[in-house]
Amino acid sequence: MTSRTFLVTGASKGIGRALSERLIRNGHRVVGLARNPDASFPGELVSVDLSDREETAATLEKLTRAIRFDGLVNNVGLVMPQRIGEVRIEDLDAVLTANLHPAVQAMQAVLPNMLDSKWGRVVNISSLTVLGAFERTSYAAAKAALISFSRSWALELATTGVTVNTVAPGPIETELFRKNSPPGSAGERRFLSAVPMNRFGKPEEIAAAIEFLLSEVSAFITGQTLFVDGGASIGKSSI
Repeated sequence: MTSRTFLVTGASKGIGRALSERLIRNGHRVVGLARNPDASFPGELVSVDLSDREETAATLEKLTRAIRFDGLVNNVGLVMPQRIGEVRIEDLDAVLTANLHPAVQAMQAVLPNMLDSKWGRVVNISSLTVLGAFERTSYAAAKAALISFSRSWALELATTGVTVNTVAPGPIETELFRKNSPPGSAGERRFLSAVPMNRFGKPEEIAAAIEFLLSEVSAFITGQTLFVDGGASIGKSSI
């Protein structure tokens, strides 16, 4: 196993935290970016407001001067559940900014070293909601854009040794999910009713899929979207 160094955005909680723990456990170095400091984080956690373009740029510039990154996971996200009649343009802008701007900035920051090394792995974290979901106009649009990012970047980088893929989780037991779909809520029932396995996923299950796409053996996979969703993307059988 070759030890690699990965940058993970939104690393302090949920999927980002589970992935960071898994990568470190398997011998890799992880530098995480998150808004709030957390002394219990197993790797190196850098506090930064990723919705602030200038602060993000300065942080990434400082990090890439000191560290040669082999890969990137764009995991940070923001959800504002609203039905279409309630969506304010400023809220739409906030969701698109939080989900997309850091992804582009982080990619641009780590790409030169990956090109120089002729090896790199990038995974963008999307969502099952890209297939359509109640109250997710802004979030689903942002997550669909991340799939488009992956496909475009994969084409541009296909001959460089750098692969770019997407993982699209279904409903996962994270703090963010529970904030928007509390136990017993209509949202929880709606999400669960769409999952053939009849349960929510665990952050560790998503982390395992991401880790595979970051690995040496995934070298011939690029531009793909892997739904990790308990079968929700194929729908429940009516039989």
